[in-house]
Amino acid sequence: MSSLPQLPVPPAEVKYEVSDEKKRASSDITSLSLSEQPLPLGAPIEQRKRFFWQRFRRVSSDLDAIATQPSVFDDPTGLESYRPPPQYENAHRFDPNARWTWREEMRVIKKIDIRIMIWACIMFFGLDLDRGNISQANTDNFLEDLGMTTNDFNLGNTLFRLCFLIAELPSQLISKRVGPDVWVPTQMILWSTVAFCQFWLQGRSSFLATRLAFFWVSNYLTDIVSAFLATGILRLRGTGGHAGWRYLFLIEGLITLSLGIASIFLMPAGPTQTRTWFRPKGWFSEKEEYIMVNRILRDDPSKSDMHNREGLTPRMIFEALKDWRMWPLYVLGMTHMIPVGPPQTYLTLSLRNLGFDTTESNLLSIPSTIVGMLMLLFTAYLSEVVNSRVIATVILQIWALPMLVALYTFNTATSQWVYFAVVTLITGFPYIHPIQVAWASRNSYSVRTRTISASVYNMFVQAGAIIYANIYKADDKPLYKRGNRNLIAVCSMNIVLYIGTFFFYRGINKRRDTRWEAMDEKQRQEYLETTKDEGNKRLDFRFAY
Repeated sequence: MSSLPQLPVPPAEVKYEVSDEKKRASSDITSLSLSEQPLPLGAPIEQRKRFFWQRFRRVSSDLDAIATQPSVFDDPTGLESYRPPPQYENAHRFDPNARWTWREEMRVIKKIDIRIMIWACIMFFGLDLDRGNISQANTDNFLEDLGMTTNDFNLGNTLFRLCFLIAELPSQLISKRVGPDVWVPTQMILWSTVAFCQFWLQGRSSFLATRLAFFWVSNYLTDIVSAFLATGILRLRGTGGHAGWRYLFLIEGLITLSLGIASIFLMPAGPTQTRTWFRPKGWFSEKEEYIMVNRILRDDPSKSDMHNREGLTPRMIFEALKDWRMWPLYVLGMTHMIPVGPPQTYLTLSLRNLGFDTTESNLLSIPSTIVGMLMLLFTAYLSEVVNSRVIATVILQIWALPMLVALYTFNTATSQWVYFAVVTLITGFPYIHPIQVAWASRNSYSVRTRTISASVYNMFVQAGAIIYANIYKADDKPLYKRGNRNLIAVCSMNIVLYIGTFFFYRGINKRRDTRWEAMDEKQRQEYLETTKDEGNKRLDFRFAY
């Protein structure tokens, strides 16, 4: 399932003996002219992974060994075919002869994790506070206070998902034009303003209006923290004559607002664009910038297709949308969450209907979050071990099907604790959405297509959410027999869809393998030099499945 032409690589057991002089040279990342003999490349990572537990071992035991991996840039034909264009914002740091050690790479990765990844997780935390609090508000008589029914609640979720669907593509286009470092903090500030304004909700109409402005993102840690926060905040019920759920929206919205404002100053535009008026020295040295840029491009040369402030034209959008090779992933995006969506949405309401009070309902929602977080880690691990997206994602359907069958058999005499255990397992499903997003990104194989495919994929996900927001109806409660029967049918259908997707991409790859292997070296070189194919249409690209 390699996406790049296969390059000759040294066998796994070969270890380069690098002299002290070359080690010092490899530590000094300077631009070498192409006429000079470059230093040797590091042993390929994939060939060092002899056992499944070694798949996560990215570093050589010799930290001073060369870490630079083989790529298309090591061949003159591949270099010219994939050379970053001048408009690429990091082009001045690209050097096909650049070499660095594992020690230097580890140091850069650690700095990225501390300065960027940790704050990105905090941003997700803030966004998810506003996403999950509607579920906790339900434990504090939210619907009753506003004079609404569960059907009104379904309508609110439907409008929320519909607006998300409509805004997804325009939002991505704006982000591509102004940059995510500007657009994401702006969105957080706007979303948080809507969130804390829910303190003043008066009824059905105001509820429906404010739900239109929400965007959804998942973060399991946030769900746990939010449940504990809600347990305390909802005890403010009666303070100032207001319900506790009003304070929940107000406080958590203000938290997200503060994180959004901070993100304006903490989100850099790119690896070579961390220097600003309030950060004159930047975060990375010139050597570290060389390592980051060349490491990224050696892993995926398509990352240099566009400037990070370059907008998309209507033609680009049309070309991406008509890419039929991505359609199976869009269909899976729409259907994969339907079997578990309604039980998850109605979790806290179900707990209240079982007789648990507000505090108990919020605390009892935590086990399903913990189970889901563990299953997310498991599926991510499984995806890496088996190197199969289908196997790692179909597990959600296999997990949900027996639980849904059990839920369908329950009646009014079923123990509330048995019901709680089964619903907890259903809502603690393996969360495969991140894997499928990465799958769609991987199979796009170009910046312009990836931008559109990410939006289209999320639009289909929201379409699926609109569907499952209307499966549990008021006339079907409290057991929702009709709804659960429909969920079982969709879950069974999804298993067939995943199997079909496996053979769909496998068939395309086999046909391309046949054509590529039928070419001699001269024909392959001519194709790379003259082809007009872009992204996943290239004959040397292989789809992940």
